[in-house]
Amino acid sequence: MRLSKTQRRERILSELRLAPLVRISDLAERFGVSTETIRRDVDALSSQGLVDRTFGGASARPMGVQPTFGERDRAYIAERERIADRAAALIQPGEVLMIDAGSTTTQLARRLAVDGQDLTVLTNSYSVATALSSGASIRIVLCPGDYVHREAGVYGAETLEFLRRFRANKAFLGAGGLAADGVMDVNTAASWVKRVMMQQSDQSFVLVDHSKFDVRLLSVVAPLRSFHGVVIDRAPPQGLREALTEAGVAIHIAD
Repeated sequence: MRLSKTQRRERILSELRLAPLVRISDLAERFGVSTETIRRDVDALSSQGLVDRTFGGASARPMGVQPTFGERDRAYIAERERIADRAAALIQPGEVLMIDAGSTTTQLARRLAVDGQDLTVLTNSYSVATALSSGASIRIVLCPGDYVHREAGVYGAETLEFLRRFRANKAFLGAGGLAADGVMDVNTAASWVKRVMMQQSDQSFVLVDHSKFDVRLLSVVAPLRSFHGVVIDRAPPQGLREALTEAGVAIHIAD
């Protein structure tokens, strides 16, 4: 059976998790499509910051590289909107939340601006704060720190010290990767913000779309057992699902 466009692109990403480089001609033969079709797939994945385009093929993004916030915010929009809807359903009126900087967490903020009631949100993200600002009953507490344009957020010692002065019911965090050995990110400063938000919250949830499954990056934010739940757009692969279950992590799949 011929693969759909989405399935082909997922297979390309899977191939790159096993080998550092794939050739367009090899993929075209394997999938039974033209080289032009595969070239368009690779170009689309490259524009989303998921792979690097090479002469005649594609290579995996290095563990220390992540697309900018703007690039991430334009990828997998429908999937991240569904994740945001599912995550919003976990929030009760009157709760205090910590939400870190990220494209998926910004989608959650947009949803809460419409439906959130009497919430207090602490965030290090300007995009999250801006999205929440149209919510009439949402109090926004914005962290101080060094602004990083690439991430549209603030980081550093001031940010961490500020967060330690508060407690929250729930933390909602983005991530660059979700694997059996933990939640991953490229940005070490962002990883520290996530860790402190987790420490200061009663429950912690990570929000990731399926392109992050089994992706390993530079920084391990925390092992899976540190999280109360994951909110994802589709069922994870068997190995990852088993690791989440063994760690006691609730799996919330967006419809």
